[in-house]
Amino acid sequence: MKIRNIVAWATLLAGALVIGYEWAPSHGKDLIAPEKRQPATEFTLRDANGDKVNLSDYKDKVVLLNLWATWCGPCKVEIPWFIEFERTYKDRGFAVLGVSFDDDGWSVIKPYVAESKMNYRVLLGTEDMPKTYWDVQAIPTTYLIDRQGRIAITHTGLVSKQTYEEGILKLLAGS
Repeated sequence: MKIRNIVAWATLLAGALVIGYEWAPSHGKDLIAPEKRQPATEFTLRDANGDKVNLSDYKDKVVLLNLWATWCGPCKVEIPWFIEFERTYKDRGFAVLGVSFDDDGWSVIKPYVAESKMNYRVLLGTEDMPKTYWDVQAIPTTYLIDRQGRIAITHTGLVSKQTYEEGILKLLAGS
């Protein structure tokens, strides 16, 4: 499966973290201008309770959509940041959605979510998910989505907490 091949990327990213280098082959650190943003592709996935969740359920919110896996070293670095962002900004119209691509599914995801005390909604990515998300180059891949449901920036790989927070704050302010 393609996700298994990403282990090499995760190892490379973890090495970059160890030496203190921000490895970020993102699509840039600046938000895409609102008039140039493309709509985020709609999807429907299930959460740990089996409930269907649509990306469109989060319209009118700023969304941090994180594609991750429990075995991904850089993902483990980011998750505490996302927990903090959810706690800090949820009352301002912000939400974090985590989509896990673990091959073993909920049997590994549920214990990880509990142990990490993840306070945001976690979904299980499936091969039925639109190619936009399924065909990512590396994990983590994170999208910041504006209140109109458009992708404001895509980060592939590990970027700094500050980079995420600056984007979140700009989108919450209406940028």
